[in-house]
Amino acid sequence: MHKTDLTTRCLDLQQFDQAVPILTDLLHCCVHQGASIGFVLPFSIQDGEAFWQQRVRPSLATNRRVVIVAEVDGKIAGSVQLDCDLMPNQKHRADVSKLLVHPSCRRQGIARTLMAELERQALKRQLTLLVLDTRTCDAAQALYASIGFEVAGTVPGFALDPFSRKFDATTYMFKKLRT
Repeated sequence: MHKTDLTTRCLDLQQFDQAVPILTDLLHCCVHQGASIGFVLPFSIQDGEAFWQQRVRPSLATNRRVVIVAEVDGKIAGSVQLDCDLMPNQKHRADVSKLLVHPSCRRQGIARTLMAELERQALKRQLTLLVLDTRTCDAAQALYASIGFEVAGTVPGFALDPFSRKFDATTYMFKKLRT
């Protein structure tokens, strides 16, 4: 892949609606590859579509969420969300949600590119703090640390592993942004 082949963009509501089938497939593939992103098996295409339509679309429609996609040669290869739907005393921050990269496109810098765009969007909105959680010791934790996220703490037994049915710890991380 050449660097010029990778682009990012924020989806407006119409673009989101058109992309839901692709985003659903992306989510479905990631869950079935073991991504710890809130879902367990069995996880159907219908479950994936319901997530996008019922959980993401309403907050996107009211500008409380930003959906960013990464495209390789014009095709969606990953996505991440900037969730600004928080309480009134937290308007200075946002949650990073559902960083997804299609399994066939991993190890190409897509996650880093998505996170860089997410930070640009956060700064554009004058946010000063990003917060996320990730499965403890997951590859994503190392990625987040490498781009400046710091560990706030770990919660044992936080989430059910999609395959083993054991409970995994989660690590909360944050990044202070320059404004």
